[in-house]
Amino acid sequence: MTIKLNVLKRTESGKKLSKLRAAGKLPAVIYGAKEESTPLSLDRREFEKAYAEAGESSVIILTGLDEDKEVLIHEMSFDTVKGGVQHVDFYAVEKGKEVTVPIELTFVGEAPAIKLGGSLTKALHEIEVTAKPAKLPHEIIVDISGLNTFEDQIRVKDLNIPSDVKIENDPEEMVAVVTEVKEEPTEEASIDMTAIEVEQKGKKEGEEETA
Repeated sequence: MTIKLNVLKRTESGKKLSKLRAAGKLPAVIYGAKEESTPLSLDRREFEKAYAEAGESSVIILTGLDEDKEVLIHEMSFDTVKGGVQHVDFYAVEKGKEVTVPIELTFVGEAPAIKLGGSLTKALHEIEVTAKPAKLPHEIIVDISGLNTFEDQIRVKDLNIPSDVKIENDPEEMVAVVTEVKEEPTEEASIDMTAIEVEQKGKKEGEEETA
């Protein structure tokens, strides 16, 4: 699915950006290895909708410029008080060139080993991959239903990755495992009767001397 966003070149900067945001617009910038940095503005709602569909690993086509630009969402800044996106950095990708980006891992299924008294550990939540922009997957599915025992493990090399996508992580790196939850025995505090007898004896002798 091709996601498009209409953008305009922006002249507003500094304090004028508050007025731009109040009008429902989102300040942005596009840059790249062979792309001159250009300030932009776009509709906030349209961006939020596109981001929900594309995330940071799918190519978005920006329209409204001299020519359409294929971009990735490189970075976003947020309002720490009111919340919401305040600014977006788009990275222009070169046509035909591969890019390296993080791809989110989505865990599905149920691990039978959990019913044996285990706890699921997700060691990774994303992996680095290299591919041509059009071939980048939106997410990578990790099926944990094969974790039947505490010895079973899912490593990077076990992930189902398209043939035209290269993983940059160590193939042996752990992705998920179910570990046994062991209850630690509670030790009851032992009472030192000898210490009590000595204390009581000392107290008694002290009382006699006072008397």
